[in-house]
Amino acid sequence: MTLRLLITGATSGIGETLALRAADEGYQVIACGRNEDKLAQLAHHENISTLQFDVTNESQTHTALGNVECDIAVLNAGTCEYVDIDAFEPDMFRRVFEPNFFGVVNATSALLSNLKPGNQVLIVDSLARLLPFSKSQAYGASKAALFYYTKSLEVDLHSKGIIVQSVSPGFVKTPLTDKNDFDMPMLISVEEAAKDILRGIKSKNRSVYFPTRFSLMLRFLGLLPAGLQKKISLFMKNKSEGSQ
Repeated sequence: MTLRLLITGATSGIGETLALRAADEGYQVIACGRNEDKLAQLAHHENISTLQFDVTNESQTHTALGNVECDIAVLNAGTCEYVDIDAFEPDMFRRVFEPNFFGVVNATSALLSNLKPGNQVLIVDSLARLLPFSKSQAYGASKAALFYYTKSLEVDLHSKGIIVQSVSPGFVKTPLTDKNDFDMPMLISVEEAAKDILRGIKSKNRSVYFPTRFSLMLRFLGLLPAGLQKKISLFMKNKSEGSQ
């Protein structure tokens, strides 16, 4: 049986590469995004159909996804901005939370009525949620909220037989991370990230982490007392500022 795989944020980065790789592996991919030109390029693949909409727009999302039936949904669309503590900007938090959190809420709402037992929903957060990194108040908070949302959703969809999985990547080389001006340890390619997500789809594990070694390190640090986490984050902040 050919599986139908829906991907939001499919016009760049991890989502785009995942769409192409999954299509090559025989999935029927529904690639979703805002970029009309990129969607047109993806549509040239015989196993890819496309939907153009903005996940931050609730009505657009419901119109686009309300009648879509898929076996697997990867809710991946998101953005990243870093906080300047000396020029604090509440609107920036809203810009980050709209796609990262509310975009997932909008997509979930549109898809829920058509989900069936055995369907999978994968929600992409970030390993950044595990530690209080400098300048990450908006991005880290949005991904922490998303992780909690995912695990709570898993509880309420369990009785319906729907599999809900969290996906927590580390640093992946994408147009978003290309803007970063700090060291990104154990940076991986989008090809590696796409392979890891596909492995997570096939394994149906509740939580998918990658890259393995980096995720094990951060998950361990995330278990430390808050005071130690602060000291580690301060050390990394001072080291980063000293190298600039």
